[in-house]
Amino acid sequence: MSSSVTESPCTETTSASVVTLTDAAARHIASMLAEDKANTGKPLRVYVEAGGCSGLQYGMTFDERRDDDIAAEFHGVSVVVDPFSANYIRGAVIDFSDALTGGGFKINNPNAQSSCGCGKSFHA
Repeated sequence: MSSSVTESPCTETTSASVVTLTDAAARHIASMLAEDKANTGKPLRVYVEAGGCSGLQYGMTFDERRDDDIAAEFHGVSVVVDPFSANYIRGAVIDFSDALTGGGFKINNPNAQSSCGCGKSFHA
């Protein structure tokens, strides 16, 4: 079986994507965008900032693309990451679960040496 770029669920706009969205995460983000017309057309910004119980914490928001952003598209959802955050989350996979217990967005970050129990902060 041969593979081609058109079959790929990811369309990268740079040479290498920083994070990956699973299909479940992309579907949930697309539904959020459909419900909030103010953010229509904006990419999902994934970032890292100081804070949380482990030193750094993840953040996600709908935002405008900036000149130095690293951008990619997964399952129809545009994602941007700033260069500072890219240093801490390169290779991370963002998933979503609608489970009653422990549901929500989950970030599997190979650069995290440790994470807090809530999964929102980490130590690199």
